[in-house]
Amino acid sequence: MSQHPSFQQLANQFRPLFAQIAQGTVQRERDRELPYQPLAWLKAAKFGTLRIPVEQGGYGVSLPQLFILLTELAEADSNLPQALRAHFAFVEDLLNQPDTELRRRWFARFIDGELVGSGWTEVGDVKVGEVITKVTPQSDGWWLNGEKFYSTGALYADWIDVYAQREDDGSDVIALVNVHQSGVEREDDWDGFGQRLTGSGTTRFIQAKVEQAHVYPFSQRFRYQTAFYQQVLLSALAGISKALTRDASAAVAARQRVYSHGNANLVRHDAQVLQVVGQLASWSYAVEATVDRASQALEYAFTVHDSGDEELIQQANIAAEVEVAKAQVIATEWVLRGASELFNALGASDTRLSKALDRHWRNARTLSSHNPVIYKIRNIGDWHVNKNTPTFIWQIGKGGD
Repeated sequence: MSQHPSFQQLANQFRPLFAQIAQGTVQRERDRELPYQPLAWLKAAKFGTLRIPVEQGGYGVSLPQLFILLTELAEADSNLPQALRAHFAFVEDLLNQPDTELRRRWFARFIDGELVGSGWTEVGDVKVGEVITKVTPQSDGWWLNGEKFYSTGALYADWIDVYAQREDDGSDVIALVNVHQSGVEREDDWDGFGQRLTGSGTTRFIQAKVEQAHVYPFSQRFRYQTAFYQQVLLSALAGISKALTRDASAAVAARQRVYSHGNANLVRHDAQVLQVVGQLASWSYAVEATVDRASQALEYAFTVHDSGDEELIQQANIAAEVEVAKAQVIATEWVLRGASELFNALGASDTRLSKALDRHWRNARTLSSHNPVIYKIRNIGDWHVNKNTPTFIWQIGKGGD
């Protein structure tokens, strides 16, 4: 029987790879070089199989362990956990389903290094709740037509997890589409000021073939999916907070130039500068601890998902949603504060584009713009005051007059 590796063994295995990835992060950021090579390294290390059971060829990690590893990967390059977000969400969905031959085939693909990207959001003149992307069952197969933006990870993926609507009965479905066909067009046109290397641009489906077995009702998706998707972004934010402490510490230790009205002959001995670095480290500690606490709630939701006790399952999912929302509030504020406060420990030369330290704020701000935090705060308050269930599933589109 396969043995579960300890978390320390996994950390020791992946940390050298994370360090290798980190060496090229600044250059990739400056040159807008898509991280195909780092993702190839992660594929070779079977990083995408972290949650797959050991007995089926994966690492079998818990959700808290997964998010710690994603945080450490984000410290190396915050684009990468987000680029893998849809992949880990689809694996999580499979883990919430019965152990069927179809599930085992998916796991085998991932063990071979294949990845899943995202195709959910439509832009333009689309009303809230409207789905323009259609999947059509016909005698010669199922065919997908439509266009998505924010297709995170799609550039690096072998499959795309597409939110679509069946043409025949109007029901909302998930369609898993193989990208290795002429009917799938992917563009690197994401022009956000942060997280620029996540592959979040346009994907078009023009009579793209989909296997019938790869289309299933959206209502069957795992119930804590919204919290899970958010938790991946929070892990990326926690990784940025660790990178802030790392970069500030290294820059202060190496800095030779001092101000005449400073507090020491060397910056690394200046009490006020050390206070800034200590503040960054403390904020980072708090963000990591908060994200880990939310991970425990997600782990519990996974543990009870097949218990058959509907009340227990519902309460576990509410707890996961509320706790992840609380973590989002904290991470959004403290990581962004840290990304600005960083420069109080440095000098004007550290604002040079060659150092790319501005990426921390830009990336954190972009990550924090997902799933508006103001609505999450309202949900938290509404739950505590009125016990109203938080928003599990939401959509975006054009509103009415």
